[in-house]
Amino acid sequence: MELEIPSNVRKSAEALFDSGLYCAESVILAIAKLHGVESELLPKIATAFCSGMARTSGPCGALSGALMAIGLILGRSSASQSIQDCYTPAQKLIREFEQEFGTRNCSDLLGCDLGTPEGQAAFRERSLHEHRRRYTGKAAEMAARIITEARE
Repeated sequence: MELEIPSNVRKSAEALFDSGLYCAESVILAIAKLHGVESELLPKIATAFCSGMARTSGPCGALSGALMAIGLILGRSSASQSIQDCYTPAQKLIREFEQEFGTRNCSDLLGCDLGTPEGQAAFRERSLHEHRRRYTGKAAEMAARIITEARE
């Protein structure tokens, strides 16, 4: 059963992405759903992190959504709690994502700058939507596994 969770979360994130949501929105929603968390605020919180932090060539939105999901499930709710319970899994996610894809930045992953008309044209011409879908699914899968491991 435990091996199915990351795979199911990956499929859920990819389905949300296919529905028109973007990377960070899809990842946080898929992880939240797995943990029984529902709020209309979740996709809103994640929106500015999509497309490399609002098309500024920043960190991958899928990775950002996965980090937000780790915070949602493992983060602290008061100053007296340790940050390490969240930071250690978050750091593991970042390392694994970079190992899997070679970078954490959106523009490097896609090979174009979504903040420019030329970059958006290159994105369309090279059909990079499927790449973003793959990053979304994989980031959700990684985060689900890492959260499960951290809670064991």
